[in-house]
Amino acid sequence: MADAATGLDLGHVAALLAAGVVAVPVFRKLGLGSVLGYLAAGAAIGPFGLALFREPETILHVAEFGVVIFLFIIGLEMRPKRLWGMRNEIFGLGAAQVGLAGLALTLVAMAAGVSAPVAFVGAMGFVMSSTAVIVQMLEERGDLPTPQGQRAVSILLFEDLAIVPLLAIVAVLAASIGTASESATPLWQTIGLALAAVAGVLVIGRYGINPAFRFLAQNGGREVMTAAALLVVAGTAWIMDEVGLSMAMGAFLAGVLLSDSTFRHQLEADVEPFRAVLLGLFFLSVGMALDIGVVITDWRIVVAGLLAFMVVKALVIYVVARLFKARHHEAIERAALFAQGGEFAFVLYSAAATAGVIGGQAEATLTAIVILSMALTPLTTLALKLFLPKEAGLSPEEAEGVDAAEGLGGQVLIIGFGRFAQVVSQPLLARDVDVSIIENDVEMIQAAGNFGFKVYYGDGTRLDTLRASGAGKAEAVLVCVDKPEAADKIVQLVKSEFPGVKLFVRAFDRGHSLRLIAAGVDYHIRETFESALKFGEAVLVDLGVSEDEAAETIADVRRRDAARLDLQVTGGLTAGRSMMRGNAVTPEPEPYIKPAREGRLVNESEAPPEAVIEPEAD
Repeated sequence: MADAATGLDLGHVAALLAAGVVAVPVFRKLGLGSVLGYLAAGAAIGPFGLALFREPETILHVAEFGVVIFLFIIGLEMRPKRLWGMRNEIFGLGAAQVGLAGLALTLVAMAAGVSAPVAFVGAMGFVMSSTAVIVQMLEERGDLPTPQGQRAVSILLFEDLAIVPLLAIVAVLAASIGTASESATPLWQTIGLALAAVAGVLVIGRYGINPAFRFLAQNGGREVMTAAALLVVAGTAWIMDEVGLSMAMGAFLAGVLLSDSTFRHQLEADVEPFRAVLLGLFFLSVGMALDIGVVITDWRIVVAGLLAFMVVKALVIYVVARLFKARHHEAIERAALFAQGGEFAFVLYSAAATAGVIGGQAEATLTAIVILSMALTPLTTLALKLFLPKEAGLSPEEAEGVDAAEGLGGQVLIIGFGRFAQVVSQPLLARDVDVSIIENDVEMIQAAGNFGFKVYYGDGTRLDTLRASGAGKAEAVLVCVDKPEAADKIVQLVKSEFPGVKLFVRAFDRGHSLRLIAAGVDYHIRETFESALKFGEAVLVDLGVSEDEAAETIADVRRRDAARLDLQVTGGLTAGRSMMRGNAVTPEPEPYIKPAREGRLVNESEAPPEAVIEPEAD
């Protein structure tokens, strides 16, 4: 295999893909998460493992684009109004955590005999938690949209902003100890360029992006739209990097500017595949960058620094969280999640080493400490999940206008109050059925309250919440959540703990329906099935089919779907497909009816195969 210094060949590409394909499923199966799998795989194939790659920095520079795209996608979900609403958490909670943690870590390093400049640089680099690790873990756990997840994002955004003044401080430190380059850019010029770049991106995003994409949509192809989406991400990241700001912050800003664009969903769909691949490559390259030689040679310093930095940072984060009125459970989770260093530490340490503020050995040691802390984060959060008791409830801020689900006892318990459940509840309320409703989305609860609905806070996937919500006393539990995995867990808990309660469940698609049937629910319905049939019936009538014939056609489609579903449950999909082709011994359902304007009936064998073989896509 060619040396990495001469460039990557197909062997290197195959090694990278194989490392991820082998390690990640194994680590996820063990419950350790994909991040640790990538880091371990990178260490295994890196220069201090199998040595398939000699210069992981080359890959790291390319793979950082994965983090950039990640922040762009997060920005697309953050409308400017929503981001403005988070300003107190970004500049209040974020500033307090970064400032106090940095001060504490600096004092700890100085107490250990490290000089003040090195202690400050090492501490502030470690304070910069890994955006890639934290957001990836929040996404895998489904916590990113929650209030806790949004507070975590707020802190990460402030850390991204903090890299700018930190790099400026490094330049000042270099000047104070006489190692600054004479060609270094003055601080006022750096700040001016940064402000000009942000203003330029704001103007272009506000007035130029939508017209440009509209023109490309009319005159370009799909590949041109994809290239344009990547150009927006890469361009803003490059501009911010050139003026000394964070590339990730530039991409995030671009995403926020485009969050109200009519092309938002198209942009997200176009860049998502690149994000997933490049982010995995980023974690692989971070694992490769771990200098095993430094760890072995200076293992006492590395271990002591790792433990001291992680423990002290976690304690400060817990205290800050409690000062900002977070619950005990949330404060501990945040401390475990943010206790590591991050990718911005590499930038800060490299800049400090180049400026002569820290030496090469100190840079290698600090980098090793940060990488090991990133690798430990999935393990600490897993240990937390296993040993920390779960806690229900909200922070005081969230609790305003929101009641916890406790002591409820309605005839019907509805879990989840999205668009589906809102319609389901109306006939029940119209007949004065005693209904209790729980939901774990605070914004949804508050919005429902504005329309007169009394919705209680509660996570239906937890047994203690189900008990407090009166699931054991209810005649029926209506599972209306929009995530199939959550619905499956609720069904399992209710069937196990409250076997006498009837279960009515919203199914996501046919595969989910089969799981619910196997679980023994009393009733389920695919969320789009009936509405799609009514839609199709209206189309038939508009095309000239009589209302009676259209209704008969829809009834036939419904019977055939039920027959297919029954065969999939009892005889498997293969038997179901055979029957649909007319090859099984089982009697066929009634003939397929084509529209009346065709003037004839067509047997199933004459109908297009795809019309009857595959289940519909919900």
